[in-house]
Amino acid sequence: MIFKSRAFLSAICPLVFGFALTAQTAAPAAPASTTANDHTFSIDTTKPWTDTGIELHANDQVVITSAAPAKSGFMRDGQANSTCDPAGAASANSEKLPLNSAPAGALIGKLQADGAAFLIAGSKQLKVDAPGKLFLAANSSGNPPCKGMLAVTVTVAPADSALAQSAPAANPDIKQKLSAAAQVWLGGQFGSGAAANSTSSSAIAGPGVAAGSAAPATTLPISKTPLDSALTKDIDSLPRRVNDEFNNQGDMVNFVLVGSLEQVQAALTAADWHVADTNNTEAAMKAVLETYEKKDYLAMPMSQLRLFGRVQDYGYEQAQAYSVVASRHHFRLWKAPFTWKGETVWAGAGTHDIGFEKDQRNGKVTHKIDPAVDGERENIGASLEKSGKVKSMYYYLPPNPVQDARNATGGGYHSDGRILVVMLQ
Repeated sequence: MIFKSRAFLSAICPLVFGFALTAQTAAPAAPASTTANDHTFSIDTTKPWTDTGIELHANDQVVITSAAPAKSGFMRDGQANSTCDPAGAASANSEKLPLNSAPAGALIGKLQADGAAFLIAGSKQLKVDAPGKLFLAANSSGNPPCKGMLAVTVTVAPADSALAQSAPAANPDIKQKLSAAAQVWLGGQFGSGAAANSTSSSAIAGPGVAAGSAAPATTLPISKTPLDSALTKDIDSLPRRVNDEFNNQGDMVNFVLVGSLEQVQAALTAADWHVADTNNTEAAMKAVLETYEKKDYLAMPMSQLRLFGRVQDYGYEQAQAYSVVASRHHFRLWKAPFTWKGETVWAGAGTHDIGFEKDQRNGKVTHKIDPAVDGERENIGASLEKSGKVKSMYYYLPPNPVQDARNATGGGYHSDGRILVVMLQ
């Protein structure tokens, strides 16, 4: 899946990875209070650290927000008429950065001249632990991806103000989820831990289980009776793989559901699958609002792929809160152009995102999938079985099965080629 909207990453990434200091539930705007002190700055992305001159004291509450000026005419990657983005650039950057875990060019800060840098991006709220001074900069060393200015607003509520004293304490549950999310991402990105293990996709990502964590594999209750010959003939006619908008072949069709739309929706809901959002901008707003309300956002959009000449009818996903940006079980569903005994047939393509990698078509950032894609097929089947909405399951090996291929973005995968056929009740 390619991130098609920078707006979505700009809004959600600070929520997932930007809590390096004492974490707070971030506020969308500076607090309105006569006891809070507002400061505005223009941070030059080509300059090193800017000393804001803001003296901070223990227990001060600080809210930092940033935006790119409209129609700035600044240069981004050699292109004019672009604006600088406080979330930074998604492209890979080989230079050593002040904060290597953050995108190049992103707005960062520190609370001491020699202190540790932390990510701000579009917004950050924090509680100061010890006296210090606020420094701001773009995350670059010599050649920033965007040359221009970032407009930054800093609001400080002194420790003895009513605003600071009424601020909520750090949420330990959020801290735990963020820590787990970081571990999931690192495991998938750098090939360490369960997320990179070829058997990890067979884990069920139910409530409280990370998408990417290892769990005992589940043996599916496969029917011993032969699959109906009329249905196998129709399955044989299905395209073996989906394709992107440029007709690049991608993920394999690895499962089929037989049942009405109502049966499919009921089974997937009972199996704890979430319908993916389809609008990037609305999804970003939803992610921010649900986080502020201490809810878990688990419906990150997925890219549009095609089967039967059209994009997916539905996208579903499972993930742990906050880990959804980097790691999730997910699949796409298409209504097939045929029925079986009056029942609707749905073709599905499921994969397990375990991190990020470079899209070999355009060099942009895309999701990295677990190459052992059969694990996601088993995960889908096992989760449906646990829902209690399954009548029977079958494995079927079609002619010319997909066993070793690459997805549309260039990532390799392998399979035994079988399709899991699930009859719903």
